[in-house]
Amino acid sequence: MPTLDANYWENRYHDHNTPWDIGYPSPPLVHYLQQHTEPADRILIPGAGHAYEAVWLHQQGYRNVFVCDWAPSAFEILEAKAPDFPKAQLLVEDFFALDLEVDLILEQTFFCAIDPGRREDYARQTCKLLRPGGKLAGLLFTHPLERGGPPFGGREADYRSLFEKYFDVLQLAPAADSIKPRAGNEVFLEVQRRSQGR
Repeated sequence: MPTLDANYWENRYHDHNTPWDIGYPSPPLVHYLQQHTEPADRILIPGAGHAYEAVWLHQQGYRNVFVCDWAPSAFEILEAKAPDFPKAQLLVEDFFALDLEVDLILEQTFFCAIDPGRREDYARQTCKLLRPGGKLAGLLFTHPLERGGPPFGGREADYRSLFEKYFDVLQLAPAADSIKPRAGNEVFLEVQRRSQGR
């Protein structure tokens, strides 16, 4: 497996080697945002890539959206489509070193891109970044973890076991409105940080 560091991801974007990029906001995420968020919410999209969901949120009047990616080139489309997106909210940083507090973390192809050995770190860090009562929501792949990646998959039962350590699991089930190429291969996760403890 390659070293999944900043150079790796920057080279992928520089070479336009981004097969995970669907070119528009993910329908399951848009549906969730429409039903569960308000424009004043502080939202973080880690490993945001071309950040189509961030563009959509910005166009809907959300002004507290933060995007994080290791690769500076990842934000070129976001900056072109939303030139007034606040520069201070474009975080070219290591997600695991972030220090901020948000209401929602939106998961879209980031969890599946990290080394599976860091999944516990991911759960711990998302919990740390969320305010008490804040939520992590998004999509996780369910193809076998043994298949080479990234992207890396996993089993629904393992996801539940991981996130239950840190969160109340509100939903974890096959995504009802996946895009056609991913239908049957992803689950929708919504978990909530407990009011006490991290």
